[in-house]
Amino acid sequence: MITRKSEREITQMQAAADILVACHREIAKMIKPGITTLEIDAFAEEFMRKNGAIPEQIGYNGYEYATCASINDEICHGFPRDEKLKDGDIVTIDMVVNLNGGLADSAWTYAVGNVDEAGLNLMEVTKKCLDLGIEQAQVGNRIGDIGHAIQTYAEGEGFSVVRDFTGHGIGPTMHEEPHVPHFGLPNKGLRLKEGMVITIEPMINEGTWESQMDENSWTARTVDKGRSAQYEHQIVITKDGPLILTDQDKE
Repeated sequence: MITRKSEREITQMQAAADILVACHREIAKMIKPGITTLEIDAFAEEFMRKNGAIPEQIGYNGYEYATCASINDEICHGFPRDEKLKDGDIVTIDMVVNLNGGLADSAWTYAVGNVDEAGLNLMEVTKKCLDLGIEQAQVGNRIGDIGHAIQTYAEGEGFSVVRDFTGHGIGPTMHEEPHVPHFGLPNKGLRLKEGMVITIEPMINEGTWESQMDENSWTARTVDKGRSAQYEHQIVITKDGPLILTDQDKE
């Protein structure tokens, strides 16, 4: 069932998002060759808890970590680990914060040290895909308008759009209806209405869009070992246009 959120619920989500954004800003300072994603995960959990929040991902279907940490050809749901990040890696850190029942969800891809031009271009195009998708998150538009804007741009730049994982509604639980694919046709799918809260989180690959699962049954990676990047924001559909709860550039 798709629910439209009250002003009180959106305020709760914004408070959670403020913690999430602050955590991402601190993680951005930590990203460098030699750090491990397990160290980043421990920091994120401590940061949330000291701010009165709960790492919502811990315990979700048995998941053990506060974050997902996906490196290079890992598309999503990579496990934090002791492996040190290397110069030239790209890593996506994804987390969900629960503050008094309000949820916030955002992923960000970070460059580790000196990333090659192709990797930086992948990151830039993926971030632009997110921005273009958000532009379509307007009252009266349809889900397909979001996906079409993302797919058209990504493929026009020579990249592919992951099909197996999508954005989603959020609140009161982590994953709610509707699914928000990052590909599709304009003017198709569910019509967006004021008060809906969704995530837009394009996963863009260097090579084919196809994915395969690791033996841990969580981590998805590209079948051709091409790199993948992801940026995710949590959006409220409002009569005045999309409101980005997880915006890192409000100031």
